Amino acid sequence: MLSDPLFYAVAIPAVALVGLAKGGLGGAMALVGVPLMALAMSPVQAAAILLPILVLMDMVSLWSWRGFLDRRTLVIMLPGAMVGIGIGWLTAAIVTPDMVRLILGIVTLLFVSRWFLQKLSRAENARPHSVPRGIVWSTVSGFTSFVAHAGGPPFQVYALPLKLDPKVYVGTSVIYFAVMNAVKLVPYFALGELDTTNLSASFVLMPVAFVATLAGVFIVKRMKPELFYSVTYVTVGLVAVKLLWDGAVAVF
Repeated sequence: MLSDPLFYAVAIPAVALVGLAKGGLGGAMALVGVPLMALAMSPVQAAAILLPILVLMDMVSLWSWRGFLDRRTLVIMLPGAMVGIGIGWLTAAIVTPDMVRLILGIVTLLFVSRWFLQKLSRAENARPHSVPRGIVWSTVSGFTSFVAHAGGPPFQVYALPLKLDPKVYVGTSVIYFAVMNAVKLVPYFALGELDTTNLSASFVLMPVAFVATLAGVFIVKRMKPELFYSVTYVTVGLVAVKLLWDGAVAVF
C-alpha cells in the first residue's frame, strides 16, 4: 500500500482536510477523510488508519487550545458519549453506517434550518445548558462516532446554541473528541484493525496531520465570533447534505 501512488493521492488531501477541521474549522471537512481514502482501500481500513492520526491531531489541538473550555458542557456530555460508543460497539453488526448517516443527515438539516429561520426573524438567543438534552445528544454523538465516524453534528446540535465564545467552544470540542478517540482505540484494537500495515500508513501520514492541525488553529484564532458561527453553521449544513446524500444513495 505504501508504494501505491493512489494511496498518497487520496490520503494526503484527506488527512490535510481532517487536520484543518481538528484545528478548529470543523464542519464538512472532517467527514471527507474516510470517503476520500476509501477510493484506494476499504472504508474500515481507512477509518483504522485515520484513528491514530486523529489521536495525534487531538494532542496538537489540546496543546493549542489549552485553557479554553466549558466544564459544564464536558460534565454533561462525556458520560453520554461513553454510553454511545458502547452501544455502537455492541450494535455495529446490526446497524449499518449508511442508515445512521441518513437519519443523522435529516436531524442535522432540521437543526440548521431552525438556526436559519431564527436568523431571519432576528430571534437568535443563546440557550442554557440542559442535562437531559445534553445526555441525549452526547449519546447519539458517541454512537454515530463509532458506527459512522460522524460524531460532530450531534455535538454541534447541543453545543452551538449555547453561543459560547468561539475559542471556548473549540477548546471544549477538542477535549470532548480527544476523549472519545482515545476510548475508541480499545474496540479498534479488539477488532484487529490496528495492525502493523495500518499503523505504518498512519505513521507516514502524521507529518501532514501535524501541519494541517496547526494551520486550522491559526485560522480560527483570528476569526471574529460572528464570522466563526456563520461559517460553522454553513459547514454543518454541508455536513447534513453530505450525510443525506451518502445515506440515501446507499440505502435506496
